[in-house]
Amino acid sequence: MVEKRELLFEAKHCYRTIRIYLPPSYQISQERYPVIYMFDGQYLFDDVKTSEHVMCLDNFLDKYDQSFIVIGIDSPDESSCRLAEYCPYDVEKSHYQMIHGYGQALMEFIVHTVKPYIDTHYRTLSLREYTMIGGFSMGGLMALYAVISYHTYFSKAACLSSSIGICLEALKDEINQHDSLKDTRLFLSWGSEESRNKRALAYASMNQLDISHLLNLKGVQTYPYLLVNGRHHMISWQVQIPLFMDYLWKSK
Repeated sequence: MVEKRELLFEAKHCYRTIRIYLPPSYQISQERYPVIYMFDGQYLFDDVKTSEHVMCLDNFLDKYDQSFIVIGIDSPDESSCRLAEYCPYDVEKSHYQMIHGYGQALMEFIVHTVKPYIDTHYRTLSLREYTMIGGFSMGGLMALYAVISYHTYFSKAACLSSSIGICLEALKDEINQHDSLKDTRLFLSWGSEESRNKRALAYASMNQLDISHLLNLKGVQTYPYLLVNGRHHMISWQVQIPLFMDYLWKSK
């Protein structure tokens, strides 16, 4: 079951749609559940869109052997607005344009408005050990930023095809500001067909592994994963759901 709520995103002076997936057992038990926060909420669940354009995360979780509440935070419809909102830093030079990053404001909204609302109105396990964040593309970048900069809230992150190249040095600086990020687990993936050629793939792989190594030094357990024949596409992200769910929630 997926419910919708509209919450005020004060920094942007607008309401944002929040989609709440409740497990099949929610209505027939008093159990409390771990929570997964995901970016691009309008592309997470099976509805009127075809399966090629959504992750169908609800279909997977309905049959999974653990139960979760999933919170999908919708992204702006305009691509330029999404780019800015899902970038945690100001970027002067990029493949796109000058970016005034709104990612920190978005994370403040998530941890100070969305999470308190969810923990108050739903039966959650609210501690960080039961709280994960995830996303794909720019949403993967934001999930990575969140598990570093807001690690007191999130202990796990699924970062699929994360657009880390857009602000790589700033991310490295962010990691180096922390003495320790222990008791944190990260799934970090990229696809072999996302790059234009073998040289670009080698460069992208080097960047992903650099981030993984820096996080290892801070005590983070990472799973860097190259999806062979993987593209920057929903179908490639769908097939990774069992991988990141098992790694983040079942591995010891």
